Amino acid sequence: MSPPDTITNRPFDSLKPGDGARIERRVSVGDMRGFTTHAADITDNGIDRALASDPDFRAALAQGGVAVTLLVTLIIARFPGPGTRLDTLSLECSGVLKQGDMAIAEVTVASLDAKSRKVQLDCRCRREDGTIILAGRIGVIAPDSQVTRPFGRPVALEPGHAPDRFEHIEDLAREMGPVRMAVVNPVDAPSIEGALSSARAGLIEPVLFGAEKKLRTAAEEARVDLSGVEIRDTPDPEQAARAAAQLAAEGGCEGLMKGSLHTDTLLRAVIDIRELRTARRMSHVFVEDVPGYPRLLLVSDAAVNIRPDLDTLRDIVQSAIDLARAIGIARPRVALLSAVETVTEDIPSTVAARNIREMAERGEITGADVDGPFAMDNAVFEGAARIKGITSPVAGQADILIAPDLEAGNILAKSLDYLAGAEAAGIALGARIPIALTSRADNARERRASAALAVLVAIRNRRGE
Repeated sequence: MSPPDTITNRPFDSLKPGDGARIERRVSVGDMRGFTTHAADITDNGIDRALASDPDFRAALAQGGVAVTLLVTLIIARFPGPGTRLDTLSLECSGVLKQGDMAIAEVTVASLDAKSRKVQLDCRCRREDGTIILAGRIGVIAPDSQVTRPFGRPVALEPGHAPDRFEHIEDLAREMGPVRMAVVNPVDAPSIEGALSSARAGLIEPVLFGAEKKLRTAAEEARVDLSGVEIRDTPDPEQAARAAAQLAAEGGCEGLMKGSLHTDTLLRAVIDIRELRTARRMSHVFVEDVPGYPRLLLVSDAAVNIRPDLDTLRDIVQSAIDLARAIGIARPRVALLSAVETVTEDIPSTVAARNIREMAERGEITGADVDGPFAMDNAVFEGAARIKGITSPVAGQADILIAPDLEAGNILAKSLDYLAGAEAAGIALGARIPIALTSRADNARERRASAALAVLVAIRNRRGE
């Protein structure tokens, strides 16, 4: 909800039955993070990542956190407003509120008691489609005196609290989508929920490839509705991957989304079809939303190319640049990682970094500022680069980190996820269609972000960019 021009309240004497107010808010990942962090804190870290990403937990948190908070905030901040004290509360839960839903909180004066100055408010929180989430009555003691003053400075976010960058990516994709996407073997609850969540968000039109019985069992477990969803019955992951890739080759979809199967199985099915191959080597990019870092951070290659040669490394860099531009980074800054900044034959990755930098200087890599070698600290922390006297448009403010090999890239990405609390979306590039690559540990939120990346790349492909 946007801030008002003034802070004002409604004293008891100004209220009458039927008076009311409402506010609305779209439930964001920031809301879920905030309530999850607070819940973990007051239970002495009694919540782990698995529980925090569980759909039932998140739905309950949205009901008990977002919905109740909206109602209480509406009452004590706007109607009746400052000076209001809560007296009684009786609410019943009847619906589910999920991330991405528009929550609408409404209160109406039901009765007033002049002697006690108590007011009974009929309250409800609903989705924009009318589904009731919470409903009941809250009793309050209304303020005695009028408060009217200009709205001051908004409450600041906690230090280190970043904007919801994944939500921004979803918004970009939603404006351009939806894109028809083949979802390969989503035969477990997390992968089918990720696909259907992406569809509900307006990102994709899914075509599910997999054993139909397993798909329906997974849907029941995830409590998602398959009505109206196209299903292509394929008996095993290999055949699902081949059939999905063939559909893409025939122009029947503009992207693939990984379900419950090995990455190698899916990529092999794509590579085996000549119409889907390009002159560029396939590679993988993690897009990381790292708490405390002021921008999205792309990490490549952490999943496909084990020990890339120079030509492959060039393709890895160019694909990462193209993705960065697709998500709105006009001039990405690419840091080529190693252990040190000086080029030495004893550390081959420094030599490779120098060669890639020179390729960029010659125009063989385009659309970005490319520099290296960089040690990690000098790539992401301007203070470290300044102390070492490194002058570069990339130093300390990288958008893209290029690892020297898969091992380094994978360790880096997993460290960001599990030690720094980052959220990660993944995508494979280099084929004629993008492939949203998710991990078994990814929650629906991260799977949806991966789908959004694939949508943005598919749109660029459609436009010939």
